[in-house]
Amino acid sequence: MPQAKNQITPLGVVLAILWITVTGSVVWRVSHPPQPSSALERIRRTGAVRIGFANEPPYGYYVTTTGQITGEAPEIAKVILHRLGAKQIEPVVTEFGALIPGLKAGRFDLIAAGMYVTPQRAKEIDFSNPTYAIGEGFIVRAGNPLHLHSYQDVAANPQARIGVMGGSVEHGYAQQLGVPENRIVVFPDYRSAIDGITANRIDAAAATILTVNDLLAKADDDRIESAEPFENPVIDGKSILGYGAFGFQKHDDELRLAFNQEIADFVGTPEHLQLIEPFGFGKSTLPGDITTAQVIGSDEP
Repeated sequence: MPQAKNQITPLGVVLAILWITVTGSVVWRVSHPPQPSSALERIRRTGAVRIGFANEPPYGYYVTTTGQITGEAPEIAKVILHRLGAKQIEPVVTEFGALIPGLKAGRFDLIAAGMYVTPQRAKEIDFSNPTYAIGEGFIVRAGNPLHLHSYQDVAANPQARIGVMGGSVEHGYAQQLGVPENRIVVFPDYRSAIDGITANRIDAAAATILTVNDLLAKADDDRIESAEPFENPVIDGKSILGYGAFGFQKHDDELRLAFNQEIADFVGTPEHLQLIEPFGFGKSTLPGDITTAQVIGSDEP
């Protein structure tokens, strides 16, 4: 009896091809999982971006009458993001302390809150290069009768008393620069410190120069003024300046580097200065050529 021959039918050929195609596709997908798109790629593809802020004037805040977000950081972000392809900017408000956790959790794509660059924060997120740098200042009585132009001036004058906010960096600056504790007066808020100056309880109130300017504008009181000129404190050989920048998720380098390029092209231009002037920023607050890597002491770009 002759042996039966193996026959391949057309249906068998089709099934075999389908099996090879399906299994091959599965193997490819397992060995080559789809890569998530970068934030910049997604922004350009969808036109949408989310920015986190802390509702803190003048850095980033809602205008209560319009419901629009404004401030130094959001206004710069709007310009740069539009240049990068964003058409819809969704603001996400949160407490300042929740900005970094929110960014890391993906609640928003970047932080636009004028956040200071610090080595501790840079361990958790990446920063753009700075868009501003601000130093310290004093509010003093009109005419600055004790000639207080620095923390050292306060330390050197046994009659001079300085007011600081509880828990502020200025309290530490005064201590480190030699002002004895019995001539440092702690206030709960700046309004109380200004009252302390006009009541002759203190001779100077210490704050950032931006805060000094804002307080003087709001007080509209000719009994007080800014100490001009002012010598910024130098501690451990370094001038104390606060550098504000945008925050990004770690390793979201494409978006951060694109931001840095736009910052380099935009910050310091007449358009930029006109944009930030309503918030108390200007030529005096430009960061110069310093990079975030230099601020935090890193060699990374």
